[in-house]
Amino acid sequence: MLISVQQEDFDVSAVTSELCSNRKDIGAVVTFSGMVRDQSPDQNLLALELEHYPGMTEKALEEISNSAMKRWDIDDLAIIHRVGQLKPAENIVMVVVISAHRKEAFDACEFLMDYLKTQAPFWKKEITKQGEQWIEFKESDQQAADNWK
Repeated sequence: MLISVQQEDFDVSAVTSELCSNRKDIGAVVTFSGMVRDQSPDQNLLALELEHYPGMTEKALEEISNSAMKRWDIDDLAIIHRVGQLKPAENIVMVVVISAHRKEAFDACEFLMDYLKTQAPFWKKEITKQGEQWIEFKESDQQAADNWK
């Protein structure tokens, strides 16, 4: 299991290759990579700033990962989440799940993303041409996570 909270960008292909190296039992590799997007109508987002509590965040990601490993028959996974100031179109998060079967890998990957959005202690602030504001929690994210209960 690879878990990293970092400022540096990541390479989806390199992380996937690392997880799959010398493995012949893998039938499915599911990856999700999220990017910073500008959701404002006039596309005025300059940056997205992510803050977290070091140590606490990694522990939460480990707990979420362990839940996925117990729930599905998956062989390994990686979660990389960036923090700091990110510009539109930059990578923000990556989840990789490897398994013998695709359904297990797809379900685990979706679960991990839903729980990252609701259970991981990250705080996001939009920096726009008009100023700065913290992003509010989305009820739709919580509903997606609740579907796994």
